[in-house]
Amino acid sequence: MLALSAKGILPKVDYAIFADTGWEPKAVYAHLDRLEREIATPAGIPILRVSSGNIRNDALDPDHRFASMPLYILNQDGKQGMTRRQCTGEYKIKPIKKKIRELLGYPYPQRIPNGIFVEQWVGISTDEFHRAKDADVRYMRNRHPLIDLNWSRTDATRYLDSIGLESTPKSSCLGCPFHGNAQWRNIRDTNPEEWQDVVEFDAAIRAGNARANASGNPLLGQAFLHRSRVPLDQAPIDHVTAAEWAARQHELPDSADADEAELGVVDGCSPWACRGEADTGLTQDDFGLTS
Repeated sequence: MLALSAKGILPKVDYAIFADTGWEPKAVYAHLDRLEREIATPAGIPILRVSSGNIRNDALDPDHRFASMPLYILNQDGKQGMTRRQCTGEYKIKPIKKKIRELLGYPYPQRIPNGIFVEQWVGISTDEFHRAKDADVRYMRNRHPLIDLNWSRTDATRYLDSIGLESTPKSSCLGCPFHGNAQWRNIRDTNPEEWQDVVEFDAAIRAGNARANASGNPLLGQAFLHRSRVPLDQAPIDHVTAAEWAARQHELPDSADADEAELGVVDGCSPWACRGEADTGLTQDDFGLTS
């Protein structure tokens, strides 16, 4: 959308905002720098980088409040579950809303008068039109330009290819549990340093987040980054799922494969369109069973 705006295909936006979780792949940060240098700055569009902290460090810091990641849980009785996904709201949506308030001139806790709002573009394509939703606050009005253009994900990637951005990486936390096998393999096979990072984090998070454990709410079970619920360096990431085969053929998965995609086989994350919407609504406390 930034490129379409910069090149005049879409109206010129006032700002582009990137919500940084502090744990994106290096390729994402390098791509963002390139976008700013080659696309945004020449068009006079500022890219604003906002953050609520480093999600990796926060998860392992017993003194820091942590908005839970959607970790895969194996309980002591062998039953499986997931912790609630709060990270999108805390590390993506919250800092964006804070910045928008500042841009409007009404930082929290000031009340924003009726009629004062921003038009916010959300990059959802026709493949996922069901994710296109209105904003939950009056000072933001969502618009979905790719849907307005009747563009699918394939149309978007074809356009990126045409302007030399064929290497655009998918934005998501390096250790997001919603990664599919393809993305885990890509990390392992292309960046040993980042692979070691996620393997170490997976081991460190086994007992849940540090703050909950320090406050007397231990996880009575084990937490994992991979949906197989085994340590990441032992997980069956070389298995090519039916959903992945379908994606390779530009087909939408159906029946059981659709459920698999919803659980995170399809990669990617954005503030208003996290591609792993299915969670169980369970928190670490739900599994801790403490008073």
